[in-house]
Amino acid sequence: MDKREVQTALWDALEDRGIARFPFPPHDRIPNFAGADEARDRLTETAEWKSATTLKANPDAPQLPVRRAALRAGKTVYVAQPRLRDPDPFLRLDPAEIDDADAAMTVSGISEYGVPTAPEDVPHVDLVVSGSVAVTTDGARIGKGEGYSDLEWAVLRELDAVDDDTTVATTVHELQVVDDAPSPVDDATVLPEPDRHDVPLDLVVTPERVIRTESTAERPPGVDWDALDAERLDEIPVLAERAPDAER
Repeated sequence: MDKREVQTALWDALEDRGIARFPFPPHDRIPNFAGADEARDRLTETAEWKSATTLKANPDAPQLPVRRAALRAGKTVYVAQPRLRDPDPFLRLDPAEIDDADAAMTVSGISEYGVPTAPEDVPHVDLVVSGSVAVTTDGARIGKGEGYSDLEWAVLRELDAVDDDTTVATTVHELQVVDDAPSPVDDATVLPEPDRHDVPLDLVVTPERVIRTESTAERPPGVDWDALDAERLDEIPVLAERAPDAER
């Protein structure tokens, strides 16, 4: 199965089995799921969560409980602006400056409360929380297919804001763990071969369990400039400004 087939099988199953939650339909997005609060609770019990002071989180609905928990726990949260379209592409949400975690961590609230921040001003990130469509127990991940989560990692890795000490986690429904029952994906003992810019997961957290992937996959060391065409660079100011002269 290719990535699109895996995505479609998961989106269909989450919808058909009544697991998907607002926003609907779950297709072509990071799908929200029943049990997102319970997955958050399991994540917040991990040592990696407890020791983290700075997070980068995705803005999607299933990770809303995680973002709120982080702010309430006094952790600073960075969220990327949509499609990295702003020259200051990260929004900083500082608990010292916010008195309403519920409002601040919604999709609209992130834009209202977040402070635009250049990549150079993002401190070391202890924990990255990513949204996923499908994952495996050994740390492979498929998102919704646009690649922005991996680009965010790459930009921050160029500046050492993320590194081998940064934990990468996701919260998903058990159905999204495709190499374990009860996955709806046939013959998916592994996902399609990861691209070299894919970021492997350390923790996969479901409402039922915490999976420590023990991934041995290499993390991308920075931006893969060869994989970016001129159109992509022009769309993302933070990349256009940093591209090697040969790529301009």
